[in-house]
Amino acid sequence: MNRVAATKIENHSIDYVPENERHARLRSQGPFWFLGNFHFFTISIGFVGPGMGLSAGWTTLAGALGIMFGTLFMAFHGSQGPQMGLPQMIQSRAQFGYRGVILALLATLFVFVGFNVVNVTLIMQGLHGVFGFDPVLVGTLAIVLGALLSIYGHDLMHKVFTWALIATLPLYTIVTLALMLGASPQPVSATVTPGFNWVAFFTQFAIAAGYNISYAPYVSDYSRYLPKHTCPKKLIANIFLGASLSGAWMIGLGAWLAQQLHATDALASLGQVGDTLFPGFGSLVVIVSVLGFLPIIALNTYSATLTVLTGVDSIRRIRPTRRHRVVAIVLISMLLLACVFSIHGDGIALLHIFLLMLLYFLVPWTAINLVDYFLVRKGRYAIPHFFTPSGIYGAWQMRGISAYLIGFAAMVPFFYIADVSNNQEVFVGYFARRLEGVDIAWLVGLIVSGTVYLLLARSIDIQVEERVIRAIGTGDSTSRKRAP
Repeated sequence: MNRVAATKIENHSIDYVPENERHARLRSQGPFWFLGNFHFFTISIGFVGPGMGLSAGWTTLAGALGIMFGTLFMAFHGSQGPQMGLPQMIQSRAQFGYRGVILALLATLFVFVGFNVVNVTLIMQGLHGVFGFDPVLVGTLAIVLGALLSIYGHDLMHKVFTWALIATLPLYTIVTLALMLGASPQPVSATVTPGFNWVAFFTQFAIAAGYNISYAPYVSDYSRYLPKHTCPKKLIANIFLGASLSGAWMIGLGAWLAQQLHATDALASLGQVGDTLFPGFGSLVVIVSVLGFLPIIALNTYSATLTVLTGVDSIRRIRPTRRHRVVAIVLISMLLLACVFSIHGDGIALLHIFLLMLLYFLVPWTAINLVDYFLVRKGRYAIPHFFTPSGIYGAWQMRGISAYLIGFAAMVPFFYIADVSNNQEVFVGYFARRLEGVDIAWLVGLIVSGTVYLLLARSIDIQVEERVIRAIGTGDSTSRKRAP
């Protein structure tokens, strides 16, 4: 990726990226997804376990296992980018249909916008608590800067992610070492000694898993500029190592901050630890943490834009121009502003509930998509047919829609949604009650949705699709065109 390309506004949106424009490099994927989890939002996830009476050690283990489990799914989705040259949700038309994909789009749009609502809320609360900054001004600036970066798009985002990683890595390393060596503020006396319980352990596992499973609809958006011949195994390994290592590190850091300091605000607690080393260092840590986090807001805005454009295109065909992408970014940012300033409440409680909800919505989709890609069609798709309701994938694919709805319905009795901050149950399913709050809804969703789709997909005539693919040919001159 050259310096000139990184400063240009991206032309592509939901269209196919021709092979002669695949300028991304495999080695950028690991650092990109490392930063994807290397921030104070992930630290906040580590507060959940101690808030439920789980010790920092057990929280770190549960978080690490959950992160690795969730990263498996996002990494396998990432391998689809170079092969397809398309955003993730366009490819989902093969499983749900040209118009039926709107069902999956609604779930993923909820994730993208919801993540940014929590992101901006945490920034506003953190900077107000540390410096007394005006939350309205902070929230507005964060959203505007995220929108500008997402307008420039793929290349500049990769470049800024690298800069952010370079800036934050040494600071988080120093804070982690300081906490491990005991250079932290005077610990708050605990009223309850943290220990182990299965409900808290599995809740922490599920939240961590859902956190990285939530990246599944994103990954191809940022790997589609890789050459088609990119080795899938190396790409999966890069994404897995990057996202899982940083995620486990940050959740562990959050767990120890929560146990030793009773931290409820990640930015404030980072500042406290920093100030124990020397005056002013805590403020530097907080400021760099926020600046390094702004690319994550752009990440969500960018993918939300591709989701909105896919949804609009599924109803009424549009040309995937740069103008449409910019307009969508502006509208999404305005929606985000409205949501941020209208939602009030405790940030950690909001984070906990939101992460569980997005796990419930995304699990059926990820199971169906991966089963289709790796077991049913084995990565063989007719690219132009993603852009027409009259193609081989049709307007509505009831196999994918049915598998999603059946899988989601099967999860409901296992739902366990609670406000951990106030120790209040929001919704507890029949079987979750009998499991004493242990949440295995995500596992049920994965198994049921994937199995149902695999059974229904037996009626797909793969030989007919192969003939269509061979007729189209493999050259960019045909693949880049939309089917009539």
